[in-house]
Amino acid sequence: MKDDSELNKITKKIIGAAIKVHRTIGPGLLESIYEECLAKEFELQGIQFERQKS
Repeated sequence: MKDDSELNKITKKIIGAAIKVHRTIGPGLLESIYEECLAKEFELQGIQFERQKS
């Protein structure tokens, strides 16, 4: 299990990526647009993630 310091670093990167996407493309778009842009930003920053699962 990751310690609090590592979790804080990961959390900061995730929130930073989300803020960057929102500032870049702005409000009022479809959720799918934000999802695609956030996925690309995660890839660019080397953040491992999985898309929505059913």
